[in-house]
Amino acid sequence: MAAPKDQQKDAEAEGLSATTLLPKLIPSGAGREWLERRRATIRPWGTFVDQQRFSRPRNLGELCQRLVRNVEYYQSNYVFVFLGLILYCVVTSPMLLVALAVFFGACYILYLRTLQSKLMLFGREVSPAHQYALAGGISFPFFWLAGAGSAVFWVLGATLVVIGSHAAFHQIEAMDGEELQMEPV
Repeated sequence: MAAPKDQQKDAEAEGLSATTLLPKLIPSGAGREWLERRRATIRPWGTFVDQQRFSRPRNLGELCQRLVRNVEYYQSNYVFVFLGLILYCVVTSPMLLVALAVFFGACYILYLRTLQSKLMLFGREVSPAHQYALAGGISFPFFWLAGAGSAVFWVLGATLVVIGSHAAFHQIEAMDGEELQMEPV
């Protein structure tokens, strides 16, 4: 167990550790570990976008097989495509940026306030969950005006089209230990 920790320290000294590459805003915990696992299992982007590996499936059976196998094989790549589409949607919608700024600003103010003292309302302490719900309630009209609902459905639709197209038309990668199968002529 000591050897992997030494290797991790060496990699951190060189600046190659996944933990140093992740944004500092993501707290340590389940979310950060999940993102690190996704990053560790990402397939090479060169093979992911290689145009010579795209072809039309011959029949419905091959289409289904490609969909299942490519989604399993390129799962981490597809997660980052999804995150990229979310980022594109947020960056290209100025009103959505304002709504997100209002929400995260309210959350940050509440966070700073809880560090100073507990919020009391009518003689009772207001829990942090209720405070963040209040921040969501305050920013809800901004999300409504920004069209956040349509942005969510745009991201879902674009993700299904992009990932579905890639998975359907990208030829299946050969898995380890898999035998070659002969096709009937």
